[in-house]
Amino acid sequence: MKSLILLCSALLLTIPAHAAQLTLELGADSRTWQTEELLKHPQARIIEIKDDVSYKRDMSYRAVPVSALLTGIRADDHLQAVALDGFAAEMPAAPLLNTAGAQAWLAIEDPAKPWPPLAEGKPSAGPFYLVWTHPQAGHISPEQWPFQVASIKRLAAVAERFPALLPDPKRAATDPVNRGFALFQKNCLACHRLNGAGDSQFGPDLNIPYNPTEYFGADFLKRYIRDPQSLRRWPQAKMPGFSSSVLPDAELELLLGYLKHMAGRKQPGQ
Repeated sequence: MKSLILLCSALLLTIPAHAAQLTLELGADSRTWQTEELLKHPQARIIEIKDDVSYKRDMSYRAVPVSALLTGIRADDHLQAVALDGFAAEMPAAPLLNTAGAQAWLAIEDPAKPWPPLAEGKPSAGPFYLVWTHPQAGHISPEQWPFQVASIKRLAAVAERFPALLPDPKRAATDPVNRGFALFQKNCLACHRLNGAGDSQFGPDLNIPYNPTEYFGADFLKRYIRDPQSLRRWPQAKMPGFSSSVLPDAELELLLGYLKHMAGRKQPGQ
């Protein structure tokens, strides 16, 4: 009996991970892709990613250009990539349609050749992972590298869907607070809600009941955004640090300006 149990255990360990499916909700061009279909896609190829955002090292993937999958999508459309854990990356379509410079790719995990875990005791970045070649050319944020992606949806712009996120409408479009709002959408909204508004199920609300500008000293809040683990360290911490190469000091100031502004625009009923 013991030998039989050991044999079964060995067989289980050799069974590859299950194939998955990716749902593209693009209106008339919606469809569902299976892992096998994507691995055999005519534009699929092996790509090399330097200093992968999630794995913190160089990685190699079989991947398809995201632009090849976004049938019917225009540069002025807005997309949302939703992960299995509730991470919801809000992304303008234009960068995803690029075929030069910073280019987006959908990396596909082959069930027969599973990727390594992201950390001890954690799953891999699969089954699908949005990665970038030459990300510096497009000023791509870590939040624009969603992993464990389950779906990509075409949606109305964030400001239209979530008016509770909007700064005072009396402010001009070029006002620093509105520029900070754009940075909030790019860097924060994938994990956090604000005033109860947003689709992410991942991190805490950044205005209700308190805004971080209300309980962090300014210098400590900047340090927390740059390196969260330097102030709060616990095993399940997931917030990445935003280096100055990703979020320059001037942009960090704009982001904090938006948060401080929104502390005076709480909408607890949202």
